[in-house]
Amino acid sequence: MEESGTGVPPVIVNQDHVQDERATLKKRRGAYLPHWTLDGAWYAVTFRLWDSLPQQVVEAWLFERKNIVRTAEQMKRPLSKQEEQRLAHLHSEKVERYLDAGYGSCYMKDGRIARTVASALLHFEGQRYNLAAWCVMPNHVHAVVQPFAGIANTGGTPVPSSELPDILHSWKSFTAKEANQMLKRSGDFWQAEYYDHLIRDGADFRHSVRYVLDNPIKAGLKNWGWVGFGEWWHAHLARG
Repeated sequence: MEESGTGVPPVIVNQDHVQDERATLKKRRGAYLPHWTLDGAWYAVTFRLWDSLPQQVVEAWLFERKNIVRTAEQMKRPLSKQEEQRLAHLHSEKVERYLDAGYGSCYMKDGRIARTVASALLHFEGQRYNLAAWCVMPNHVHAVVQPFAGIANTGGTPVPSSELPDILHSWKSFTAKEANQMLKRSGDFWQAEYYDHLIRDGADFRHSVRYVLDNPIKAGLKNWGWVGFGEWWHAHLARG
């Protein structure tokens, strides 16, 4: 997919929504644009079926994104807050609105496939990552996730777990294999890349969670069952 290319170092939000000044922002190149990662951070991620967007929609979106990112790179600076907000708006305007219209095969309309994807999201919750909210839509998936990589346990030792790309690869590779078997098909199931937004602060976190939970309603899906809070959210509320 489509790379996030976020810019200004965001506020890291840990399990108690407290900023960690020691965290180090890291940049990873993807197929199209850079991904920004931060130990202990939360991310809003979206991955989609291989045929969920017409190529011209993807190309138009990437063209505008690359122009914004290229300007900042030429000036040897990170993206400004306004530029980062523009990138998020572009994804919503160019991509997510089109996804919600239900383009492509929409395999997750099949309850068997949707259940398989939802189960994969929840399977390693609490072991490899925290999950605040998730949603399996007919042709794409949303999650607000915090990888455990880089988070210290109570003894001060880093938890041996995965980075965000490994988590996404695990979700996508397992579900693609299972879904293709159920559908008696072969070939690509998911788009190779994914979108990730590095969450900046508490307000951004709450907005991201609400967006995920409201997505089926905004897309006109009635009684859609494949959406919910993660266990982290319930535990967080229980702690007050």
